[in-house]
Amino acid sequence: MSLFKARDWWSTVLGEKEEFDQGCLCLADVDNSGNGQDKIIVGSFMGYLRIFSPHSVKTGDGPQAEDLLLEVHLRDPVLQVEVGKFVSGTEMLHLAVLHPRKLCVYSVSGTLGNVEHGNQYQIKLMYEHHLQRTACNMTYGPFGGIKGRDLICIQSMDGMLMVFEQESYAFGRFLPGSLLPGPLAYSPRTDSFITVSSCRQVESYKYQVLAFATDADKKQETEQQKLGSGKRLVVDWTLNIGEQALDICIVPSNQSASSVFVLGERNFFCLKDNGQIRFMKKLDCSPSCFLPYCSVSEGSMNTLIGNHNHMLHIYQDVTLKWATQLPHVPVAVRVGCLHDLKGVIVTLSDDGHLQCSYLGTDPSLFQAPKVESRELNYDDLDVELKELQKIIKDVKAQGVWPMTEREDDLKVSALVSSNLDSVSQATNVEVGADSVPSITVKITLQNRVVLQKVKLSVYVQPPLASTCDQFAFDFAVPDMTSIVTFAVYLKRSYTPSELEGNAIVSYSRPTGIPRVIQCKFRLPLKLICLPGQPSKTASHKLTIDTNKSPVSLLGLFPDFANQSDEDQANVVGFRLLGGARVTLLASRTSQRYRIQSEQFEDLWLITNELILRLQEYFEKQGIKDFACSFSGCMPLQEYFELIDHHFELRINGEKLEELLSERAVQFRAIQRRLLTRFRDKTPAPLQHLDTLLDGTYKQVIALADAVEENQDRLLQSFAGLKSATHLLILLIRLWQKLSGDQTAILEAAFLPLQEDTQELGWEETVDAAVAHLLKTCLSKSSKEQALNLSSQLNIPKDTSRLKKHITLLCDRLAKGGRLCVSSDAAAPQAMVMPGGCTPIPESDLEERSLDSSAELFTNHKHLITEPPVPEVSALQGVLE
Repeated sequence: MSLFKARDWWSTVLGEKEEFDQGCLCLADVDNSGNGQDKIIVGSFMGYLRIFSPHSVKTGDGPQAEDLLLEVHLRDPVLQVEVGKFVSGTEMLHLAVLHPRKLCVYSVSGTLGNVEHGNQYQIKLMYEHHLQRTACNMTYGPFGGIKGRDLICIQSMDGMLMVFEQESYAFGRFLPGSLLPGPLAYSPRTDSFITVSSCRQVESYKYQVLAFATDADKKQETEQQKLGSGKRLVVDWTLNIGEQALDICIVPSNQSASSVFVLGERNFFCLKDNGQIRFMKKLDCSPSCFLPYCSVSEGSMNTLIGNHNHMLHIYQDVTLKWATQLPHVPVAVRVGCLHDLKGVIVTLSDDGHLQCSYLGTDPSLFQAPKVESRELNYDDLDVELKELQKIIKDVKAQGVWPMTEREDDLKVSALVSSNLDSVSQATNVEVGADSVPSITVKITLQNRVVLQKVKLSVYVQPPLASTCDQFAFDFAVPDMTSIVTFAVYLKRSYTPSELEGNAIVSYSRPTGIPRVIQCKFRLPLKLICLPGQPSKTASHKLTIDTNKSPVSLLGLFPDFANQSDEDQANVVGFRLLGGARVTLLASRTSQRYRIQSEQFEDLWLITNELILRLQEYFEKQGIKDFACSFSGCMPLQEYFELIDHHFELRINGEKLEELLSERAVQFRAIQRRLLTRFRDKTPAPLQHLDTLLDGTYKQVIALADAVEENQDRLLQSFAGLKSATHLLILLIRLWQKLSGDQTAILEAAFLPLQEDTQELGWEETVDAAVAHLLKTCLSKSSKEQALNLSSQLNIPKDTSRLKKHITLLCDRLAKGGRLCVSSDAAAPQAMVMPGGCTPIPESDLEERSLDSSAELFTNHKHLITEPPVPEVSALQGVLE
């Protein structure tokens, strides 16, 4: 921050909504007046060319009309303007204007006026060159050591240097390895062009090497170049600066040497003619432009550097000599002689602020305007103060946030129809031969005040889908009621992990505060399940114990039981849409219920539905001490198999994507080869490139299909894994009689993701969460709590560590550990754990000790030891 501002000598704003860059500003005696006074030439991307000859103005006055010598619209955008000896046969100065596809050279002349309108200026086109490639920038100078005239070199966007000997085109050369064009400058002393390539290195090319190199008809090297005929373009010297360059300037330090100045994104460099670094300076602020020039002190150089903090710094070599404030961010800076005032600093911003200023030591201080004095009425002030204090008191009493017991601004309720739709609204389903039903859900919104931007979003667990999931409302007046309906159905042929849906409403209060309301609704089991025949045998079985007498399943599941078959009142069969079967049995005497199925994950929905309906049944009976429990072995082995299957699909997906990327790169490489052959003027055999292209194309299509198929299988596997996880959490809750808060901690640890991706998957997320629980609330000592977890989640090599952590979690819960989120409560909790807990294995020896404890939880596809019976009716006696 500088105390002193740049003293404004003359300034103006160019046009409206025009854009400018570093090449759009130039200072020179363009009209060849011979009086040593520079004119300001400015070109814009809108195609306007302006020439100014400013005069000093008084403070508060704007620029005068006679300061603008010429303004002309050239139609094409102006990329750069330069003044030099560009016309053959004369050494007069002419103006070169670079457009994207054209180079024009003009002569600027003035006519003395005999009336009050003053002198008149006009430009005349001397010649123009139409460019075959889009131009980026240009430089000029006496290329090859010629005297009395300047040649022009234009760099195209694809890295080609095009040299023009005034009215004629000389040659064009591609810079080797060019990717993006950089700043370009010409050094007269060494007769070389200096640029910064996209490799972030300064490169120097001799003009003679450019002139005698092979002609560049196309960017790729021709076969003759590869065979050695002709001279290849060789760089003279390079220097790696490690950053992109904004500009390059060549300044002659004396008769025998010159300096190359390069402005980078964070530093500016001063180089010798041979590429060696004279000095460099690290900048504190991001630079926008610079201008080096010779210092009055012998052997030193001065540099003006503008930055994005509205500052202009003046350096002598690497020492900061002065800093001044500017009213804008400069993109171009020049120094010239204007109206007998030498050393005027001219700056141009990207939005057209043109300013001529000088450095000064008189600070611009703000003077407050005089305030009209008036008599104060203290009685009115007391009344106003009391009103303000009352308003402040009311706001404090109300609070910044609304109280929870107050009436909400918006009420949202959801109602699920008790019956399925008579005509199903399911579309584009992939369930198979079964007819897919749908059910209607009605959402009601009631507003108390005027609300803005009210949007309703509906989310159901895949593969469930809704006919519409986005709604918008306009509550322009209070006390309005809006009702929307939509249908939910099963879209794919696998089971969802939950039957609960969410309706989320976002809106803005009258004060502008955004709020979100969430309303949950539960879908019926009959939406995804049909009545089925009970299964005689099953691979996976669970037994749920209760403390009350068993309930008839005909009364508990009236929508799935067969009323005519009274003998099978305690057996109900379910057939999930997609083919899976689940059987539910109730014991007559032992207060037990058994759920069995061929697939472990299919047990979840029926088990959860059973517990919910039992709780609802006993609540209606007025019984409040009903409880469920689980005393069997924890089915970790079946759970681990689902984890391994899901992880295997993730690994396969990663491999398929890598193969697809490799084949896509190969496909593009073959296309480039074929395109080169087809563009070649001399026909050449394709050498079976077309056959290779066709084969690669088929591989790309096959791999893309395989990736899509793997993604579908991964979605289905993730849904099954979530169902099994819900079931495992339910069994742990019943097993250890966990509270609601402890169950919520388990759900947060095992179900952290709604969607599974390659970047962030279920395995690494759950492993980190479970490890955190083991090292905090379930830790053995404070030493384990001090251990830090990795802050970066990466896909693991296998699932062995995750499975050991889950086994250890069950072991510590079995030994009395309790879940909590407070670190203060974790330490005393670990002190009272009976029997002591095994610490988290940090070595191979400790991991081996887990094998014995893991046997306590790995199972056992048959949780009850009775042999299977052949008849369904005999299954009832198994539980008795």
